[in-house]
Amino acid sequence: MFLAVLRVLALTVKFLELVLQNFGPYSGRQVVNLSPTDDGELAPIVLFGGMNGGGKTTLMDAIRLALYGHRAQCSTRGTLNYGDFLTQCVNRHAPPEETTSLELLFEHVVDDRLVKYRIVRSWTRDPKDGKDKLGILDREWPDLALAETWDEYIESLLPLGISNLFLFDGEQVKELAELDEPPPLVVSAIKSLLGLELAEQLAVDLEILVNRKRKDLANAEQRAALEEIEQRLEQCLIEFNELDRSLKQLTEQLDRAIVLEEKAIEIFRAEGGKIAGEKNRLEAQLKAENDKVDQQRDRVRELMAGSLPLMMVRSLLEKARRQGNEERRIKTAQLLRESIEQRDTRLLEQLELLEIPPMKVEKIRQFLAEETPDLDGHLERWLDLDDRQLDRLSAILDGLDAQVSQSREVRETLRKLKGKAERTERQIAIAAPPEDYNRLSDKMNRSKEERQRLENLVAVEKHKRYEAEEKLLKTRKELATYGEEHIDRGNADRIIQMSKQVQETLALFRERLTLRKLNKLEIEVTECFRYLLHKSNLVHRVTIEATDFSLSLFDRSGQFVPKHRLSAGEKQLLAISFLWGLARVSERLLPVAIDTPLGRLDSSHRQNLIERYFPAASEQVILLSTDTEIQEEEVKQLRDCGAIAREYLLDYDPKTQKTTVRLGYFWPDEA
Repeated sequence: MFLAVLRVLALTVKFLELVLQNFGPYSGRQVVNLSPTDDGELAPIVLFGGMNGGGKTTLMDAIRLALYGHRAQCSTRGTLNYGDFLTQCVNRHAPPEETTSLELLFEHVVDDRLVKYRIVRSWTRDPKDGKDKLGILDREWPDLALAETWDEYIESLLPLGISNLFLFDGEQVKELAELDEPPPLVVSAIKSLLGLELAEQLAVDLEILVNRKRKDLANAEQRAALEEIEQRLEQCLIEFNELDRSLKQLTEQLDRAIVLEEKAIEIFRAEGGKIAGEKNRLEAQLKAENDKVDQQRDRVRELMAGSLPLMMVRSLLEKARRQGNEERRIKTAQLLRESIEQRDTRLLEQLELLEIPPMKVEKIRQFLAEETPDLDGHLERWLDLDDRQLDRLSAILDGLDAQVSQSREVRETLRKLKGKAERTERQIAIAAPPEDYNRLSDKMNRSKEERQRLENLVAVEKHKRYEAEEKLLKTRKELATYGEEHIDRGNADRIIQMSKQVQETLALFRERLTLRKLNKLEIEVTECFRYLLHKSNLVHRVTIEATDFSLSLFDRSGQFVPKHRLSAGEKQLLAISFLWGLARVSERLLPVAIDTPLGRLDSSHRQNLIERYFPAASEQVILLSTDTEIQEEEVKQLRDCGAIAREYLLDYDPKTQKTTVRLGYFWPDEA
């Protein structure tokens, strides 16, 4: 049981992040989180909304291209060679100097350990040699060996032959539903999933062996040529093995040299070697920083030499201003009163000259006395400031706030400059002495030179091994026209006779293996179809023909149900059930990505897919839908049952012909 769990884990793959840069309509760098988790809880669906022509299929092509490179079966490639296809994928508005790239971060289990790899493919317009540049990152570190064998590695995880069963679109489902038997591409994928291609390949290889042995018996000249080729092949194999061993030894030495170099660099930095190497620069930097400190101190002195110190007696100065203003007011009033009194005196004198009766003159005198302003003559005048002095005092007091604010800014700048200079001083203080610096620097440089030397040797040895491997493959290919290596040609007759028996046994094995696998597949497809079909009494059993994998339907009484009795929607459900059953039989927990997921299904069939298929198709389900497929009611239903981890909207601007990936779907989540 434990081994079975480990085997399933090893076949589990999850996409975590997709990065598109200048790819198709996606301008600039856009990062899409594909992790099927919501606040730590598993929620399998990552939902993309987009109108037709907005970039949904391009997003699917991006995943295929990142995984398979030149082998990818992309929707817009057609008969283009790989270089022309890469040029076609470059965003038309991208600057010529910018690269186009795809990054796909995924996780799976290796040796009972969860690992994450980031596939990085990049290229420029009209790429050199018609190829992209492939990099595989293990966390943040490039894995050069894995990049060289990536095609083989991805075949062990998600074989290209079965990828269309996990990364498919509505049109593919529609085509599969309309055909009486699956197309050749799907048949090949079925055989790959069920493990049937191995038995077929063994039969083909055995037939090749028989033909070679017959040719070997029939032609003496070929036997002589075979011996000569075998000798060359043996020599090629010896050379290749020697170079391979040498390369492994050099690679191990290089790995050790890299570790030693990193350790030397770490010691060099820890003991102040790096700072010692920059001592002259740091001393010059310290001098410049101290000069700035001095300049700022001069500004402080200038402020202190002005009126700023008066802040210490500001309250007294405010009182003085109030006293001065009051004294000026009283002085002005007194002058005014004196002027009025003088005028009144002249007036009374004039009245007397006019011989106005004294009684009337007295009344006029009383009236003028009452109208004359009364002044507070009790204020002590001890400042006696003139107008110029009083205005100067007011100007000083009004400008103090601005000077205080300026002073704070200057002092804050001074504090920062002093802190920066102190940090530079501390750096200089911990710098290694000249003798230690030379020792540490020499050790670091020697380790660097050794690493570079070994890198050059590894590169040369890799090239030699590549040439030896090419020579070996060429010789093996030449030998393939005559016979297999190390076979006793004297027993060729016996091998031919025994091969017939093996072929018969192999044919029987292939037949029984096919029946066994198909029986399991029939059960899964039947279960999936009945689960999705709202008319559960229509079909009781689905059978699969062993020769062409065509489907036959039977009702509960065992009567054959013609396929034409199914509606277009029911046919599509049958096709989806077929793909779902294949995925379950494969025992590979792989992401399922569906472009245009609902097609032309009626409401009841759409409801069954929403409720039963999408949340259960896999641990990660990527849906790319228009607003007429997964509509407001359906997306609310998926949200309510906690099936959606993330929602995105592919916002296409027809004016700029650019697509931007934004958070949220056509109908935002109000919660």
